[in-house]
Amino acid sequence: MTRKVWFVAINASLTGRLRNTTLPKSHALLPLYEAVVNAIQSVDAANADMGLSEIDVQVVRSPQLTIPVGSASFGPTPLDPIQSFVVSDNGEGFHDGNMKSFETLDSEYKAVAGGRGVGRLMWLKAFEKVAIESDYIDSSGHLGHRTFRFTAEEGVSRQVQSPSEASHSGASVQLSSFKEEYRESAPKTLAAIARSVLEHCLWYFVRPGGAPNIVVRDELEAVDLHDAFTDYMLASSQAEDIIIQGVGFELVHLRLKANSKAAPQLNWCASNRVVVAEGIAGKIPGLYGKLRDADSEFMYACFLTSSFLDANVRAERTHFDIQESTEGTFDEEELSLAKIRTAVLASSEAYLKASLIKTVSASRERVRSFVDNKAPRYRPILRHIDESKMIVDPGVSDRELELQLHRSLADLEGQLLVEGQEILNASSSLPEGYDERLQVYLERVDDIKKSDLAAYVSRRRVILDLLEQAIRVGEDNKYAREDVIHSLIMPMRTTSDEVHPSVSNLWVIDEGLAFHNYLASDKPLKTMPISDTGSRTEPDIIALKVNDGPVLVAEGEGRSVPLASVTVIEIKRPMRNDASGDTEKDPLAQALRYLERVREGTVKTASGRPIPNSDHVPGFCYVIADLTPSVRERCKAANLRPTQDGLGFFGYNDNYKAYIEVISFDRLLNMAHQRNRSFFDQLGLPVG
Repeated sequence: MTRKVWFVAINASLTGRLRNTTLPKSHALLPLYEAVVNAIQSVDAANADMGLSEIDVQVVRSPQLTIPVGSASFGPTPLDPIQSFVVSDNGEGFHDGNMKSFETLDSEYKAVAGGRGVGRLMWLKAFEKVAIESDYIDSSGHLGHRTFRFTAEEGVSRQVQSPSEASHSGASVQLSSFKEEYRESAPKTLAAIARSVLEHCLWYFVRPGGAPNIVVRDELEAVDLHDAFTDYMLASSQAEDIIIQGVGFELVHLRLKANSKAAPQLNWCASNRVVVAEGIAGKIPGLYGKLRDADSEFMYACFLTSSFLDANVRAERTHFDIQESTEGTFDEEELSLAKIRTAVLASSEAYLKASLIKTVSASRERVRSFVDNKAPRYRPILRHIDESKMIVDPGVSDRELELQLHRSLADLEGQLLVEGQEILNASSSLPEGYDERLQVYLERVDDIKKSDLAAYVSRRRVILDLLEQAIRVGEDNKYAREDVIHSLIMPMRTTSDEVHPSVSNLWVIDEGLAFHNYLASDKPLKTMPISDTGSRTEPDIIALKVNDGPVLVAEGEGRSVPLASVTVIEIKRPMRNDASGDTEKDPLAQALRYLERVREGTVKTASGRPIPNSDHVPGFCYVIADLTPSVRERCKAANLRPTQDGLGFFGYNDNYKAYIEVISFDRLLNMAHQRNRSFFDQLGLPVG
């Protein structure tokens, strides 16, 4: 028997090419895919009958250290880490032509079959070494046997040739020593690996003639990809040819079983391989996930092939050297990914038309229901939103739907700004149709304003709902702290100069409190510009209102004398009952003390102007607290009168020259609901 053994350095710089070759960790199994596709091409060349073609993919795992006997174990036993993959086939094998091609980087030997001569570089990006054993038919028609190794350090080495004892040609490629960074990113279970191989090679299963018999296995189980494909597919594929800017493309529409894929996909293919699997959920109106035909649910997938894509795929086959868009470039007629995608999605939409109808209907109902029941502010503008933007995923969350509607509202407002400027510029010449255009514009503006008002009223309803929840006893049998309620009414440790008026909710107590010149929340009195007091005490909320209008001080005379009032608001924790016998905890006494501290200093406007007779400036004190026994006791001691509903007290303290009102949380909510009832009714909002 004659045996030949020699070392061969692969042509060109292998280490340099590997350094310049990229393999993202998200594509950790791409080297395995390359080996499987090579095997498919090999059996294609050797066997006219796919039924005779066989490919075996073996997953080899490294046993982990044994867990000590008696140690605790929870959950399923972890899988042993993957050490290597062995891909075997009964194809044409590594004959002299294939071997010469393998030893040449960027070989054009298999260009017709889609080969780029770089697939084996992917092997060495993720694996330390590759061992190959092959039987092939030599030039004399006899079977020969060839083995060799392939590593980054030595290239092709340890090649041995000898006569073959096999009955047919074939090859076995062992990808060994899976590098940790790729191993950890790759699927772990056999089912996941088999499924990923099937999805990558799905084109071969739907092509005319089908795919060879492929089995993926490890020591414990095996998955026949033809069986998996049968489980994967729901209906036969449908092919379609389209022309985009004079370039031909082939589409294959697939209806996959509903559990087969996580989302609808457009698979961009080149060289008989899937290069990019692009999610297209939401890119076709009504296509968000599962669809339904007359019989069952399915998931849609489209495979796109073209000689144009073959010619422009990157060497690593992870993307294309095609611009995403040519809009605004010098050559707008150049074919771009965006133009291709638009044409393909139009074809997909036409193919799925019958199944999309129900989803579109459910989508519109989802928007209507959300607007009617939770976001009435958008009702006036729905008719102005483009119909396609009204088609959403029926299962979208309220938060995402709110964001989408808000974006549509913002777009509409932007369009109105531009349109308004155009109408204003055209008003001097009054072109034909100007009056009609103006009327349409004003109607849209009116609907926008209605939407703004609806948003304001809806926000009030939300605040009342939150306040109602805050005063309930919690699961821990405790009530919310007073700072929670305080923050709902007015952000703490802020002043009216620091926050926008829309942030405060003083209207919950009294609509008139929105009109003030200065307001502070949980700030020391000495830091406030409205008084010279040195007190460090911190009222919950204090406000100064100044009227600078002319006041009649003598008959026939009008002089600008500032009139002012100071409002103090004290908020207590729900059901707090420690007011009696302790003036430090008496909320009425606290509010009056804060008022007195302000008056002790010179009361000034927020701009620093002194207010005459500031020691007698009128005061209004609001105490927000439940009417517990101790609070009722303090109200009676202050000679306050109960309100008609029995949920509060009110009166005037002559000593402090102050009006006092004690409001229970129940009364606070009841009165706020009553004041806003007509607005809530107009929007169809429930009233508490």
